[in-house]
Order: sequence, then C-alpha cells, then structure tokens
Amino acid sequence: MTPLETPQSRDVVLLGGGHAHVQVLKAFGMKPAPGVRLTVVAREPHSPYSGMLPGYVAGHYGWDDIHIDLARLAAFADARFIAAEATGLDLQARRIEFDDRPPLGYDVLSINTGGIPGGGTASAFVTPVKPIGAFIPVWERLLKDGALRRVALVGAGPGSVELALAIASRHGVKCVLLEAGARILPGFGAAARRHVAKALERRGVETCTGFRVVRAEDSEVVAEDGRAVRADHVLWVTGVAAPTWPAAAGLGTDADGFIEVNDALQSTSHAGVFAAGDVATVVRSPRPKSGVYAVRQGPTLAANLRTCATNGRQRKFRAQRRAMAIVGLGDGRAVASRGRLTAAGAWVWRWKQRIDRRFMRKFNELPNMDAAAPATGLKSDEDAPQAMRCGGCGAKIGADVLRRTLDRLAVETSPNTVRGIGDDAAVVRASGELAVSCDGFRAMIGDPYRFGRIGAHHALNDLFAMGATPTFALALATVPLMADAMMEEDLFQMMAGALAVFRRHGVDLVGGHSAEGADLGISFTVSGALDGNALDKGGLREGDSLVLTKPLGTGAVLAGAMRGRTRAADVVAAIEHMDQSNADAVQALRDHDVHGCTDVSGFGLAGHLSEMTRASHLGAALTATVPLLPGASALVADGVTSSLQRNNEQALDDYVIRKVRPDAPAVRLLADPQTSGGLLAGIPAAAASSCVRELRRLGYAEAAVVGEVVAEGLVVQP
Repeated sequence: MTPLETPQSRDVVLLGGGHAHVQVLKAFGMKPAPGVRLTVVAREPHSPYSGMLPGYVAGHYGWDDIHIDLARLAAFADARFIAAEATGLDLQARRIEFDDRPPLGYDVLSINTGGIPGGGTASAFVTPVKPIGAFIPVWERLLKDGALRRVALVGAGPGSVELALAIASRHGVKCVLLEAGARILPGFGAAARRHVAKALERRGVETCTGFRVVRAEDSEVVAEDGRAVRADHVLWVTGVAAPTWPAAAGLGTDADGFIEVNDALQSTSHAGVFAAGDVATVVRSPRPKSGVYAVRQGPTLAANLRTCATNGRQRKFRAQRRAMAIVGLGDGRAVASRGRLTAAGAWVWRWKQRIDRRFMRKFNELPNMDAAAPATGLKSDEDAPQAMRCGGCGAKIGADVLRRTLDRLAVETSPNTVRGIGDDAAVVRASGELAVSCDGFRAMIGDPYRFGRIGAHHALNDLFAMGATPTFALALATVPLMADAMMEEDLFQMMAGALAVFRRHGVDLVGGHSAEGADLGISFTVSGALDGNALDKGGLREGDSLVLTKPLGTGAVLAGAMRGRTRAADVVAAIEHMDQSNADAVQALRDHDVHGCTDVSGFGLAGHLSEMTRASHLGAALTATVPLLPGASALVADGVTSSLQRNNEQALDDYVIRKVRPDAPAVRLLADPQTSGGLLAGIPAAAASSCVRELRRLGYAEAAVVGEVVAEGLVVQP
C-alpha cells in the first residue's frame, strides 16, 4: 500500500467565466485548496473584458488584448474546463442541467454567467452588445460587408456613449444615441456630461433623449411618442435582464429575477450556491449592473468558496458606494467621473489603459508554479476518502457506486445481446467474420463527458478503418480516488458520453470492469461485423490519391493545453474534431472505390502511411501542406509537442524531404500522434476530388488530398 496525496472530497463548480470567476481561478491557482476539485463551465472559452470593448472597436486593442483565456487559466488553477451552456439547475439533486449533455453534479456552486440583453431582441437589424462574445463576430461581419453608414445605439450610458465615439472615430460611421431618459450619462456629474457632449458634437454623434423604443425593424427605430430614426443597424446597449432559469430552478430572486445573495455572496435561499456579477443582487447593498462591481466581488467570492468547501467562516463583501466611471472619447482622451468629481484629458485615457491592461495581465501572464502538497484542510477525517487504499480485487470501485452509476446510465441492449452487464461474462449472438480491437487512454481533457465520447470514437475508428459495422463493446474504466459521490459522478459522465456514441452507432455495451487508478481513464474492446469486403492497409494501388478526412495536430494541441500554452478556442476546436465519428467518412470512401484505409492515431500520419506502403509494396509522395488544427503549427514552432513526438519522428527518417526544412512545423506534425484522428485512404485519382467534396458536405470540413501513391520510396514535398 502507498499513501496517496490528499484525495478530493468537495466539488466546487464555477458556472460562467465572468469577471469574478477569473479571479477565483487565479486565487486557487496561487493557493490551491486541498481536497477541493475546481471545475469551470462556460459557454465561451475566452472571457471578454467589457471595459475594453470600445477600445477594441476603436482599434486601440487587438482581440487577444481584451479576452481572458479560460482554458489556460483553468490549467493554471488545476481546474477542469468544460465548454457548455447551462439551461437549468436541479437544486435538490445539486446538478447543473444542459440541453445537449447529462446533468453535472456539484457540492458548492458559484454562478457568474452575467445577464441577458435587456429589452432588445436580436435580429438581422438589431444586435445586443452583450454577451460580448456573440456581438464581436456580428460586428466584424457588418464592417466587412461595408453597408454601415448610420448606426443607432439604444441607450446612452457610459458603455453606449464610449462605443458610439469609438465607431465614429475609427470607422467614420454616423451614430445616433437613443436614450429613454431625460439626459445622457445618468449618474454622471454636470461637468463630465459637458465634456462628453462636446466630444459627441465633434464626432457628429446625434443624441435623442426621451426616446423610448417600441419597434426596431426594416431600417427604422420607432419611439413610443411616434418619432422615428433611420439606421442601417441597431446596437442594443441598455442594461441587462435576468436569465429565467435561476428563478425557475427555485433560487431566491429579486423582483427582476436576479439571484438574491447575502453579504457573503451566498444565495439567500440555498447555502451551497453563490452568485456574483450581473446575474446577482446583493440584498443589503444593491448596485448597478456593472463589471466594476463583479471585479471587486472576485476576492471575496474566492475566499468564501474556499471556506465553504472546508466548512470555514465566510467573509463579507463591502460594496463601494460609488464607482469611478471612465469614458474614452475616441481621440486619445477620456473623461473620468465619480460623484461630483470630474477629470478629463489625454492623461485620463492613458490612466484607463494602464488600469485595464494591468487587470488583463493578471490573468493572461501567469506565473509558473510547482504543485505543492499542503495539508488536507478538511475539518474531519470523515470528510475525506480513506487515505490508504488496498489494491486487492484490482482496486475495484465500490459496488454501491457502480450500481448507482449503472442505474443512472440505464444501459439498453439489442436482441443480439443474450447476457450483458450484471452477468459474469457477456453472451452475444454473432455470425460470420468479426473484427475485434482494443484501445484506450487516460483523460487528456477536463470534461469527463466529452472524454468518454472521444474514447468511444477512438476505439470505433479501428473498426471503421476496416469497413466493419460495430456491434459490441466492453469497457475498462479507471477513476481516481475521491469521495464516493465524486467518483460516481465522474464515472457516470464518462460512461454517459461513451454510451451516447455507442447508441448512435447501434453498439451494445455488454460489460466491463471499473477500478481506482491515478487518473481518469477509459479503454474499450470493440467488435464489428465484416461483410466479406474488409478494407486493409495493404490495398493501395499505384496512382491512387491519398485522402485524409481530419486535420492533424491533436498531440501538440493537447500537450500545450496540459501546460497552459494552447489558446482556449484551439482546445475547443480540437475537441470538436476528436468528437466526430468517422462512420460517415467510411461510406463516402466506399462510394468512391477506396482501395486501402487506416485510421491515423498514435503513430502519426507518417508512421501509419509507412505501414500502408510496406503492406502494399509501394511508395508515397506526401505533401507538407496537410490540413492542421488551429494553433498546432505555432505550438510546435514554440517547442510544444507530445511526449510521443520524438519517437514518432523516427518514421520521418524513411522519407526523403524535398524543398522544405525537415524541422518545419508542417513536416514535424506529420509525426504528431493523433487522438480520435481521421482516416487515411487510397482513392482512384479520378474520383479523389469528388470524394473530398462529398466528405466536406458530410461535415469533414478539412478533408483533403494529401499525396499520391507511387511505385517506390517515401517523399515529403511542398
């Protein structure tokens, strides 16, 4: 027996990637909470900083300057990152609900999702500025289309005014501010409003006060009093509204539907739930919905989540009575206002930039920290799993945990399964030839549901590469030692993901084994029926075009993600490709007279192509411009590669590399080990273009011809 590190016994889930939660992640990264597992669930992998949006529109900042990379920040905090959008809560069962995946359990929940657009409805004519992640691509498209001459902005608060000035100064677009109240910038002092009014006049920005919008369509915005304003597009920049799901779940909310929290940012109705930012209202000190308050709530929230998970005392949040508001004027100057105090000039703009950039550096320039092994931090030995574990019986997961998981999974089988899960061994009906394979790995991403799906796809790829129809699967699941409820949750999420893939392909999960281990992991033994026309590696013919169905680069992208070096959007893109079945691709290849096929996995494209050419007694000319996953080339150029890379690159020694540097990232990525990679197939040259078009129509957007089969030799060339 070997003593383990502090087992995890509390599940803290951060729902949303708002300004408060990024500070929680940073705080837990700087000082981990022993026994606590942290998970962040966010709709978008990059969290935009709202205070810098006008500066981005004005051209002062780039896209990366105004976004916090949640995947990197989660890696720094040793937290799981799950890209998903919640649609509800089951407060009694303590689970977060989604439309497209199973519910996710929690012990302590913190909500920092922001609000929803207030008043306006998104359409081809109206775009809410929040959420910013949805606004930016629409804005970029509008600019690219070149049809903007006049823009109406509904609302005349600081964000709307600054955005109008940014648009007018950078793009020369006429802007009009439509304010329901009696004046622009309510809450600002008179001197500050005068400074801003002069800037609006210089930039030709019109203002219409007392303009309560009742309709916005067909290039016209109409007010309650009958006034109408013509515009090419409308930006809705009013305050946010509350999402409906917190109240529907039974959380205590205020009259407007925002989650009520006490001074500790803890739900007034459910002690295990916290909330911060626009989605919440602090009952004793309500404040306007502004990012500045969410930023200030971050440290208090981090401290209280830490102590709540370990039964400690809560800290009170003290909201400032007034917040400083700074409005950029679009010309290198800004106005600052707090109560009656006003300051204006170029130095105010430089001050605002320093404040904003300093805030962003805290989360995008992360220190390298070695993981420490602190004390448990738990109040009682009963809170933690047994620290010394016996390895007898294969370190099998407890029967109660396993039974509850199976009950939740509700595994169903076809009539071809005579005896399945629950018996000592599966008994199945099979006829003819069967293809059988086994594959698996430990978790390389923090989302156990998507990991289970990827594991199932990866195992089935061996069957698809041979043209087999999958029928049965056996599972070997490994779960790290944690509290029983957490082990059950991880096992359920992982197996639910795998089952979703198997059900889609008509595969029966007929049994398996579960065990404790150092890491979450899944392996499958899969079998499939062959129709007598099996595909194999040795079927290539001279003159065939080599067709690849998916881009390369999962090894580098995942290696970078584990080190916090891969952009969150690139991690999500890689996951989407790994979570794509090759079943439809096989049929497309068959329809185009495929001669030989293999799946590209651990040995990389170069290694698997070498196997195919040896088996076919032929050679190949491979292009160095194969499709690559976003970010893969930059990571390899920066020295980030998979641990298998060096071994795999031995296969490149068999290739003659012409007119391209052998150490070029595109060449090295030919040896990148793939997880749930694409298929590599030999297709008659005359049918290759048609095959690629069909593959792309089926959703394999990066499918491409990557070379040709020749009489002898292995070549890499431009």
